[in-house]
Amino acid sequence: MLIVNNLVKKYGKQNAVNDISFELQGGEVVGLLGPNGAGKSTTMKCIVGLLRKTSGEITLGGFDHLSVEAKRLFSYIPETPYVYDLLTVQEHLQFIAQAYGVRDWKDKTDKYLEIFELSDKADKLGRDLSKGMRQKVSICCALLPDPQVLFFDEPMIGLDPRAIKNTKQIFKELKNAGKTILVSTHLIDSVETIADRVMILKNGNIVGNDTISNLKHQFVQEEGTTLEDLFLEMTKDE
Repeated sequence: MLIVNNLVKKYGKQNAVNDISFELQGGEVVGLLGPNGAGKSTTMKCIVGLLRKTSGEITLGGFDHLSVEAKRLFSYIPETPYVYDLLTVQEHLQFIAQAYGVRDWKDKTDKYLEIFELSDKADKLGRDLSKGMRQKVSICCALLPDPQVLFFDEPMIGLDPRAIKNTKQIFKELKNAGKTILVSTHLIDSVETIADRVMILKNGNIVGNDTISNLKHQFVQEEGTTLEDLFLEMTKDE
């Protein structure tokens, strides 16, 4: 569903992403992990077209990632949620529904507002929302068009425990429906229970790309090792 070949992103002479390649299949949840400055957000922003890549090829569903055909296939939830100050929560979802031609948007809207406990906030303006509520609105808007691929950049930041639990449940439902999900996060324990595999970035390079169990076997080989232990071992300074 997603193919990234030899992606490079430079800022001046510095490589933020250093010639990385990977693929994501349908029905797969992949965790993108790495310390600050490893290139996680840069990689994701290059894929969705918010940053211009220096070189490399990216395709979504066989289409170039910047094409309209590719953009119809995915939704992106940024780390910092953006909402329109003068649109209500309900109007945000209506706007997305009209932009993507979602026919049964009212039923879907009611469903997502209920899941994320926003039903009583439906008439609240964007400028009056807390960061957590903005994040919830952002997730609802991303889910509404029923995309094939979802890119989540730190989706759990700012969410309360119930919303985190509901988001994890939605990930499982999306996976079962054959959707492809790439999740970039610092909250390692939130990925361990939902990811089919993880990619670990360090200094713009992929230092691990496999199932959690396989990576543990390759790099740690100790009983009771957590994903956090594995992450710290693989990203430590030499």
